[in-house]
Amino acid sequence: MRSIDTEQALGKHTLQPSSSPSSDVAFQRPGSRGKFLYVGDEKFWIRGVTYGTFRPDASGSEYHSPEVVERDFALIAASGMNAIRTYTVPPRWLLDAAQRSGLRVMVGIPWEQHVAFLDDRKRGRSIEERVRAGVRACAGHPAVLCYAVGNEIPAPIVRWHGARRVERWIERLYRAAKDEDPAGLVTYVNYPTTEYLQLPFIDLVCFNVYLESQSKLEAYLARLQNIAGERPLLMTEIGLDSHRHSEEAQAAALDWQVRSAFAAGCAGAFVFAWTDEWHRGGYDIEDWKFGLTDRDRRPKPALGAVRAAFAEVPFPSSQPWPRISVVVCTYNGHRTIRECLQGLSKVEYPNLEVIVVDDGSVEPVAPIAEEYGFWVIRTENRGLSNARNTGMEAASGEIVAYIDDDAYPDPHWLTYLAATFIKTTHAGVGGPNIAPAGGGDVAGCVANAPGGPTHVLLSDVEAEHIPGCNMAFRKAALQAIGGFDSQFRIAGDDVDVCWRLQERGWTLGFNPAAMVWHHRRNSVRMFWKQQVNYGKAEAMLERKWPEKYNHAGHVTWSGRVYGNGVPHAPAWLGRIYHGTWGGAPFQSLYQPAPNLLQFLPQIPEWYLVNAAFAGLAALGIVWAPLLWALALLGLSAGLPLAQAALSAGCARFPGARSRRVSVKLRVLTALLHLMQPLARLRGRLSFGLTPWRRRCLRDLSLPVSRVITLWNECWLAPPARLRALEATLRKRKAVVLRSGDFDGWDLEVQGGLFGAVRMLMAIEEHGAGRQLVRFRTWPRFSIPGIGLIVLFGLLSGTAALDERWGASLILGIVAGLLGLLAFWDSAVAEKALLSALEKLGCKWK
Repeated sequence: MRSIDTEQALGKHTLQPSSSPSSDVAFQRPGSRGKFLYVGDEKFWIRGVTYGTFRPDASGSEYHSPEVVERDFALIAASGMNAIRTYTVPPRWLLDAAQRSGLRVMVGIPWEQHVAFLDDRKRGRSIEERVRAGVRACAGHPAVLCYAVGNEIPAPIVRWHGARRVERWIERLYRAAKDEDPAGLVTYVNYPTTEYLQLPFIDLVCFNVYLESQSKLEAYLARLQNIAGERPLLMTEIGLDSHRHSEEAQAAALDWQVRSAFAAGCAGAFVFAWTDEWHRGGYDIEDWKFGLTDRDRRPKPALGAVRAAFAEVPFPSSQPWPRISVVVCTYNGHRTIRECLQGLSKVEYPNLEVIVVDDGSVEPVAPIAEEYGFWVIRTENRGLSNARNTGMEAASGEIVAYIDDDAYPDPHWLTYLAATFIKTTHAGVGGPNIAPAGGGDVAGCVANAPGGPTHVLLSDVEAEHIPGCNMAFRKAALQAIGGFDSQFRIAGDDVDVCWRLQERGWTLGFNPAAMVWHHRRNSVRMFWKQQVNYGKAEAMLERKWPEKYNHAGHVTWSGRVYGNGVPHAPAWLGRIYHGTWGGAPFQSLYQPAPNLLQFLPQIPEWYLVNAAFAGLAALGIVWAPLLWALALLGLSAGLPLAQAALSAGCARFPGARSRRVSVKLRVLTALLHLMQPLARLRGRLSFGLTPWRRRCLRDLSLPVSRVITLWNECWLAPPARLRALEATLRKRKAVVLRSGDFDGWDLEVQGGLFGAVRMLMAIEEHGAGRQLVRFRTWPRFSIPGIGLIVLFGLLSGTAALDERWGASLILGIVAGLLGLLAFWDSAVAEKALLSALEKLGCKWK
C-alpha cells in the first residue's frame, strides 16, 4: 500500500482545528427549521463523518485514548468537516474534545436491534432505560448535534413484529429521549429496506443509503425528500468500499455522492467512515475498507475528494447562474412585506433583481420596498394576475420567480430553483411553502387545516401544480402563453398558468429544498374569507377549463396532492412491498389515493347532501317511515365530524406549551376542517359552480341512439378527425371527455350531473383516399341519478299505498324533477354533439 504524507494531503493546517469556540454561548446547539438546520440565525450544513466503532481497550473504552481522539478530531476538522457520528454513547470528555475542535456529535444509542426485542417486556424496559441513561449522560452538552435512538432495525425483525408495533416502539424511545433532553434533536436512522416505517414525530429524517449509480441515488433522494415532507433530510451513511473497489473509485464515488446529497436539498451528509479500523460484534472487520483514512490514519484519495466536495456546499460557487427576476406583488401588504423584503435581501444568489409591484395599495407599501433599494412599480388596482404580468414584462432575467408578500424565502431558495432549471427543460419550477413558527395558535391550526396552498406532484420530481407563493418560470414560456389571465384577480391564476403551460406540452418541476416560509391566516375570519375566495376561483377555473372538472364540479388531478390537511388513506389500507420472502432491498409503502368515503366528507356539496337528508327527515312529520332519514342524516353529518377529528389528531403542534393547550388547538383544527368546505361552498355557489349547473348549451335534441355517416374524399387519420371534433365541441363550451385505454367509446359529451352522450367512430377505407366515416351515439344516464329517481319513485308509491298523499306528492315531484334533469342533461349533450358533427358535414336520419 502506498504511503501518503498527511501534511501534503491536507496542506499546512493539517492538525489545526477549525474555528474553536471559547464558550458554550458561542457553540449553540442546532435547531430544525423547515428543511434545514440552523445554529442561531445561520444555516448549518452538516459535513460529517462516522467515527467508530473501535475495539475496546483494557479499560473498556471504545474510543482509544484522549490523545488519539484529539489527533483524529483535529484532522477531521482540518478536512473541512464539522460533525461526527458515533454508534455508541460517547464519554463526556469526547464531547469536550469535539467542542474544542469545532465538531458536533450525532450520538448513537446502541441496543439489541437485531433480536425480536418486543417479545420480551423486560428487555423492552431495559432498552428504554438504556436510551434514557445514554441521553442523560450527554444532555445539555453544546457539542451534541442530535440523538439517534435506533439504527437500521433489520427488515426481518420489523416484519416479524409488524410495522405498526415497531413505529410505536420507536416513538416510545423518542419520547424517552425528549424527557431526558427536551431541547435535543431526536431521530431514528432508517435504511431503504424499511423505508415504509411511518415516523412523523422524529425531528430529522435520517437514512443510510449505499448506491453506486449517481442517477439512481438522485432519484432515490427525491423520493426520500417527499417522505421527509417539511423536515430536514440527512444522509447518515454514504460511502464505497475501497477493498472491493479501488481507492480511486472510492474517491470518485464519494465526490458525486456528497455533491448529489446536497444538490438534492439534504441538510447534511455523513461519510462512512473516518478510518478503515472497524470493530463489530466482538470482531475486527478486516475485509472492508470504507475509511477516508487507513487503519494507521494515513489519508486516502477519498479524503481529498470529500474535503473538496464539502467545501462547495450546496453548489460550486464557480457555476454560472442564470439571471432571475423576483417579483413580489402586493396590495395593502404593509404588515408582512417588510419581512418578505428582508428575506430577499439575504438571499444568497449572485445574479438577481427584485421587482415590487404595488397594485394600487392605499396603505404605505412602496416606501417600505424603497428602503431596501428594490425596484418599485406602482399601478392602479387591477388584480393579482395583472400585477404578475407587470412584473414579468419589467423583468430582465431569463427566469421570473414569484413570492407572495406574506412569505419570505430561505437563503438558498433561488439557488435550488435555478439548479433545477439548469439540469432540466421544465418551463416552471416550484417548491414547498412552510408555515413559520411563532405565527400564533390560530395560524398553527390553519397550517394543519385543508385548503392551504399545496403542490400536486405527478412524480417525485415533476409537478402538475405549483402554488403561487413559490413558483418560477422561464420568461420565454410565460410570454409564449400570454402571461397570466387577468380575470383571476385574487386566486386561481397559478392553477390556470400551470394548466396552460402543460397544454403546450411543457412540464413543471419541483425542488423540495427551494422552500419559502409562508404565513397562514391568523384569525378564523381571515381563514373563512380566504376559503370563500378560493371557492370563487374554483368556479372561474371551471368556466375556463370544464374538462378538468368532474360531474360534481371538482378538479380531477392526475397527480397526488401534498400538504397538511389533505386526507390520506388510513395506514391499514397501505400495502408494503416486501419482495419475495421479504428480500427486496428497497421496501416501500404504497398507499391508495383517498377513496370515495374519505373524499366525499370534504367536498363542499356534502353540506347539500346533509340538507337533503334533513328535508327527508322533516317529511317524517307527514309520513313516519321517512324518519329513517334521521339515521342517514346522522351518518352523513358524522362522516365529516369523524374525519375532522382524525385529521386534528394527526396534526402536529411542536410549540404547544401543555397538554391542555394541545387539546385546545386540536379542537380548533377540527372546527377549521368542518368550516373549510362550507366556506368553499359559499364561494362556489356565488359564482355558479353548482351540481345542477348547465353549460352554455340551450338547444335540445331527443336523446336516442343514432348512426351518423360522413363521406370524405380526402383521407384523414382517425385521431386527427377525433381531435377536430373535440376542438369543435370545446368551442361550444361543451365538457368533453376522452376515452381511456379500456373503454369501448371515443368521446363523451357531458350535459350535466345526471346525463351525457357517448360516441364511437369507425372508418371504412374505400381506396384513393376516400373514407366512409360512421359515428354511433347513444345517451348515458348516471347510475347515481337513476338510483335517486328509482328511490324517490318507490318512496312516492309506497306513501301513496299508505294513503299519505302529501308525502307521496312531494316525493313524486322530486322523482319527476330528477328524471327531467336527466333527460335535459342528455338532450343538451346530444344536441351539442350533433351540431358539431353537422359542422363537419355529417348526415343522419
